[in-house]
Amino acid sequence: MTDTGDELLVRPPQDDVPDDIYSEDGSVRSDFLALVGAAIADRDTLFLRQRVARLHESELGDLIEAIQPEQRLALVRLLGDDFDLTALTEVDEAIRLQIVDQMPNEQIAAAIGELDSDDAVYILEDLDHEDREEILAKLPFTERVRLRRALDYPESSAGRRMQTEFVAVPPFWTVGQTIDYMRDEDDLPESFTQIFVIDPTFKLLGTVDLDRILRTKRQTKIETIMRETSHAVPAEMDQEEAAQLFEQYDLLSAAVVDENDRLVGVLTIDDVVDVIQEEAEEDLLRLGGVGDEELSDSVVETSRSRVPWLAVNLVTAFISASVISLFEGTIEQVVALAILMPIVAGMGGNAGSQTMTVTVRALATRNLDIHNAWRVARREAGVGLINGALFGTLVGVVAAIWFQDVSIGGIITTAMLINMFAAAMAGITIPLLLHRSGTDPAVSSAVFVTAITDTTGFLSFLGLATWWFMSG
Repeated sequence: MTDTGDELLVRPPQDDVPDDIYSEDGSVRSDFLALVGAAIADRDTLFLRQRVARLHESELGDLIEAIQPEQRLALVRLLGDDFDLTALTEVDEAIRLQIVDQMPNEQIAAAIGELDSDDAVYILEDLDHEDREEILAKLPFTERVRLRRALDYPESSAGRRMQTEFVAVPPFWTVGQTIDYMRDEDDLPESFTQIFVIDPTFKLLGTVDLDRILRTKRQTKIETIMRETSHAVPAEMDQEEAAQLFEQYDLLSAAVVDENDRLVGVLTIDDVVDVIQEEAEEDLLRLGGVGDEELSDSVVETSRSRVPWLAVNLVTAFISASVISLFEGTIEQVVALAILMPIVAGMGGNAGSQTMTVTVRALATRNLDIHNAWRVARREAGVGLINGALFGTLVGVVAAIWFQDVSIGGIITTAMLINMFAAAMAGITIPLLLHRSGTDPAVSSAVFVTAITDTTGFLSFLGLATWWFMSG
């Protein structure tokens, strides 16, 4: 290797580099990571351009997440104009911001100009306002207007997710004119399955599938073969609602229209798949009380995201503890109660979590609403009673044998039946009430369900024990 001043002459690519960068478990191969790390350390730009720059954007994104933080910026700098900015749409937000913040705005602007509009918006929306405006100012006028319009729509809306490149023709054109237009026009989307039909004001009139055009004679007018668009997506619609339309009607793409029904973009299935995955991950994280936490977040950021609901949980824990303190005298006389208390509360908590998870997911997918809520509640009540009787009896028998006291067994059996029924009711009613009040049930349900099951469990178990032993 020879130093020429500004740049190093680098070794040729190694022949033993794997073609598939993934191991059997789906992670990036360790031997490939080692080769990339060595190439970054040696500033081997030839290897990186031949073996890394050619990766698919999703593969490059996985590689960026897998290498060390200090290697990420070095990799981007070494690749220069060969770095595919689309890869940053595949990584965590924290990593994306870390890289973009260190890239010159000129380089970002040049790369943005090569991206599809939906990917460009994905990159731009996380930037500071000043940097975003500077980058937009460097773009051609038409492209700048398109991106500004998409960025003006609310975050997590269909307008933010849409692609502003599409094919639209007037209804009086013939099939032949449309085909010739698509052959001659350079500024077309890379891939598309539909052609939109619009009037002079850009109001959406209908759509024509490409296969229909290919099967129709050239002299046929578009208006005779178009079909009305029944599933146009309002630009202000939440992205999750738009994804549900795709799922319900098996769509590959859908027109996005503004408040005046004018065509402003197209939503495609690849973006909808990303939305579905993001929303599912978000619901899962929120059920655990960790918000929008990502693996790339720092210790401080992670701690900050978990503190609020841990604090709420601490308050509810004190409420449960205060219930226990009311029966201090009973616990002192019957030590077995202190041993068996966690079983009642723990089983109720698990039962409540099961019902809550099913309910929150059903609300998110719109399978649960006011019309079937009562039927589902009756079902969950039945499940709570059956499981409470089953496990209550099992634990009661074990407790009676363990402490050689049938009354202890009867008390815990009854308490578990009460608590698991209450857990089932709390698991469905709390998410429903939160949803009805406009609060995201995925965020708040877990803490309240746990508080109810703990409090009900302790109160029923210790209350029954106090009544039985004190009255006897």
